[in-house]
Amino acid sequence: MNDLAAVSAREDKPEAFDAERVRRDFPILQQQVNGQPLVYLDNAATTQKPECVIEAISDYYRHDNSNVHRGAHTLADRATAAFEGARRKVADFIHAASPEQVIWTRGTTEAINLVASSWGHSELRPGDRILVSAMEHHSNIVPWQIVASHTGARVEAIPVDSSGTLDIQAFEAMLDGKVRMVAIGHVSNALGTVNPVVEIVRMAHAVGARVLVDGAQAVGHWQVDVQSLDCDFYVFSSHKMFGPTGIGVLYGRRELLDAMPPYQGGGEMIESVSFAGTTFNKLPYKFEAGTPDIAGVIGLGAAVDYLKHLDRAGAARHEQALLEYAQKKAQAVPGLRVIGTSGHKVSVLSFVLEGGHPADLGMLLDQQGVAVRTGNHCAQPIMDQFGIPGTVRASFSFYNTFDDVDRLFAALEKARQFLV
Repeated sequence: MNDLAAVSAREDKPEAFDAERVRRDFPILQQQVNGQPLVYLDNAATTQKPECVIEAISDYYRHDNSNVHRGAHTLADRATAAFEGARRKVADFIHAASPEQVIWTRGTTEAINLVASSWGHSELRPGDRILVSAMEHHSNIVPWQIVASHTGARVEAIPVDSSGTLDIQAFEAMLDGKVRMVAIGHVSNALGTVNPVVEIVRMAHAVGARVLVDGAQAVGHWQVDVQSLDCDFYVFSSHKMFGPTGIGVLYGRRELLDAMPPYQGGGEMIESVSFAGTTFNKLPYKFEAGTPDIAGVIGLGAAVDYLKHLDRAGAARHEQALLEYAQKKAQAVPGLRVIGTSGHKVSVLSFVLEGGHPADLGMLLDQQGVAVRTGNHCAQPIMDQFGIPGTVRASFSFYNTFDDVDRLFAALEKARQFLV
């Protein structure tokens, strides 16, 4: 038995979480791609949608399609009830103190831009400092650079070591009274590293800084409690947690949201308008100008319902077992280098293969029915640190199986033989 085959021996795999049963909830996973059963390992880019989410969106358009908050008829009342019901579900899901602290956005990117623009333009002054980690997604770098260019603040990177782990000692040394904002990913989308958010928040608050946590890669994997985290802002996207695209969430401390000026102007975010001036609406509506993505919000509510009825602890254990199994198999592949080897990571195996460009590997894997992501994953600074243009990224969810991992590495071996 060779090394790769030896790793295939899986006597110790936990069987408590029934991924085969769960995957039947996801219609897209039942298809074939390029003549092979689909192996979907691009969950860090977007997760697939269970039947209940698809049906919730369809039912809205079939039976309740109407604008919210402003109709004097039954359809509008039903749409509004579902829309605001989803807000309450999300607030409960992340343990927010009030639904009024849940602001709808188009996604994580817009949520960060909202805070950077509204809070940043109000609070930042020349010489103020904004700290972001070197492994951040571009969406948690560029908005801060833009606001810094207008306010005279500066953006600085918290170092990350060769394993892809945040250097907490270096972070502590960077903290002083000029640090106004620390913007940090809960989980790195490129590496899978889980950052010590509670410790980061405590340290930042000790010098009077605010903390925004990008939770896009966390909420789909485990229960998030924003009050326990004690962060000032928490942002995430529906489509990373089995809901539809085009809808996201900004959670903020009530006193901060109350003090922040509106991000956009238009209908719904006002109480009264005259040419003498405008009075803005209360939370959360002052940040929700125009007709929202009602169907998306309702779909997100259905995704929350789905997750609340799932064995999330069992799902997390299953995902971790998949990652550990994939890491062991990766060790047996000649010329393969894993990028991001932190001891605390989740559901992401990012790698390069000697002699194979990531884009070519991705194409060859797709020909065998295996869907992965290639490139810099909108995290160019950390790729530059590792001296590579990008990686192949396999990212797992609870509906993936050990057979999916076997298929990945079988396809990778064929690709390696073709390229090397």
